[in-house]
Amino acid sequence: MTRYETITCDIDKGIARLTFNRPETLNAMDRRMMDEIIDALEVITRPGTASVGIIAGRGRAFMAGADIKEYSRQTPEQFNLFQEKGRRLYALIEQAEIPFIAAVNGFALGGGFEIALACDLIVAAASAKMGLPEVHLGLIPGGGGAQRLLQRIGIGRVKEMLLLGQSYTASRMEEWGIVHAVAEDGMLDDVVGALAEKLQRRPALAVKAIKAMLEPSGTEAPFETRLDREGVSVAALFHTPEAARLIKQFTEKSK
Repeated sequence: MTRYETITCDIDKGIARLTFNRPETLNAMDRRMMDEIIDALEVITRPGTASVGIIAGRGRAFMAGADIKEYSRQTPEQFNLFQEKGRRLYALIEQAEIPFIAAVNGFALGGGFEIALACDLIVAAASAKMGLPEVHLGLIPGGGGAQRLLQRIGIGRVKEMLLLGQSYTASRMEEWGIVHAVAEDGMLDDVVGALAEKLQRRPALAVKAIKAMLEPSGTEAPFETRLDREGVSVAALFHTPEAARLIKQFTEKSK
């Protein structure tokens, strides 16, 4: 793998782990870091490279959003490019053929929380805090955080989170259906690792189809259109050697 300055990225036995590595800034994302994350994601998501991706943060934070010092000095052109690259980053996660787990170890705020929301599953340490505080800067979330939250929870809760700009505990996020599981402090890596191994055992073609079926842009299509797409996908899967083998295996065990 390429050596990076602001992140680390390793692939071991099919499980890729991308770690934000600017702990002195609570992993705040500057332009270099965004470029490196995108580069690493492009490698991880190449077909046949990895079967599961984990995104984590080093130190006390997952990611505390954009690097405000750099952010505040951007020209309009730099700002627009930063936003465009952000959309590319989130799309690489959401549109990947493999599942991604966000391992939220500490603060996941602003853009950091948006990256977690782009992942398929979020596992958070008990002491983690998450939120979208942009309103305190006179801004709104710019990376699709509000839209992704609407895919997970009701509009009332989304308005609360954006209007108040508060941070929420891992247990509250689990209660609202945003976080998949809460791990005891010090046990996050173990819980995420076990989940990654479980996902790795799922048939790759079925996982790919599930991700495509539930990709946010697709869920906005008319209900009948979504049903049609689902029917086409399950028919295609049914005729694959993998499904034939697993169905045969299941029926033989049931005898």
